[in-house]
Amino acid sequence: MVYARAADRAVAALYGLAIGDALGMPTQLLSPAQVRDRFGVLDGFRAAAPDHPVAAGRPAGSVTDDTEQALLLARVLIGGGGRVDADTLARELVAWEEAMRARGSLDLLGPSTRAAVRAVAAGTPASLAGRAGTTNGAAMRVTPVGLTMSSTDLVALVDRVEEACLVSHHTGVAIAGAAAVAAAVSRGVDGGSWQQACECAVAAAELGEQRGRWVAAASVARRIDWALTLARPDDPERSLRDLGELVGTSLATQESVPTAFGVLATFPEDPWAAVLAAAALGGDSDTIAAMVGAMGGACIGLAGFSEAARRTVTEVNGLQLEPVAAALLALR
Repeated sequence: MVYARAADRAVAALYGLAIGDALGMPTQLLSPAQVRDRFGVLDGFRAAAPDHPVAAGRPAGSVTDDTEQALLLARVLIGGGGRVDADTLARELVAWEEAMRARGSLDLLGPSTRAAVRAVAAGTPASLAGRAGTTNGAAMRVTPVGLTMSSTDLVALVDRVEEACLVSHHTGVAIAGAAAVAAAVSRGVDGGSWQQACECAVAAAELGEQRGRWVAAASVARRIDWALTLARPDDPERSLRDLGELVGTSLATQESVPTAFGVLATFPEDPWAAVLAAAALGGDSDTIAAMVGAMGGACIGLAGFSEAARRTVTEVNGLQLEPVAAALLALR
């Protein structure tokens, strides 16, 4: 039975994802120094600069592919009764990119997903298309899986994560990263604390590393553990510097996913402060902040984000997150 507390945390996970994504929209691909030069201390939503390489001129509060693809995956899950059909997901991703391109957007599919959907369009079976995908595209959009699955059965949860990864990111490292995020979200919705969510995430990542095609990459599970040791709530500046310089902020799963855990562990009771800090890291900051927001929302609930922040992402992007969260929870 799903209680109101779970509903609060589930919708907060989607809001946190969108809020983090929107905060990181204007800072993505910038260095930390460029973020400071352009925005000073990042304390809220900002518009992208006219010369931004992928988000030029987008208004403050705009979400990116992280939120849009998460909602795309949510539609596939809802339409599939909680399962992810690889062919359906591939078609939806192709259609999404075509629509984005028609709108003149430069914020299109990431390298792993783009290669996979093009392979599917050229005749490769969807079940084989994701064997080279190692980037964080699966982790950035996996939150809906965490809303449909309980953390009480991690094997079943990782099974569903692997389904969601099959078409574009069917490698051990990508599945591990997505499993970690989904498990943290799931444990939060189940009523768990942030510490419990971290433990669940590491266990899920260890399972995920055994799935899909093996590639030479660092262990996501062990790097999450490492990132958590770098998190010092009493010294956020040092924590964020260490996470950015040691763990990394690139779109590599084994960098961005552990860094997201480290950032949230630096602000474990304040997801709004955590998403602001993640957005200020630069690099793949929209994705890192989106993962931070999703996990923080799942563990803290709607109280972690102001009504004004939720209203901004809703109005700027035309989002309707409450019915999506409810539909996903109904599959749990």
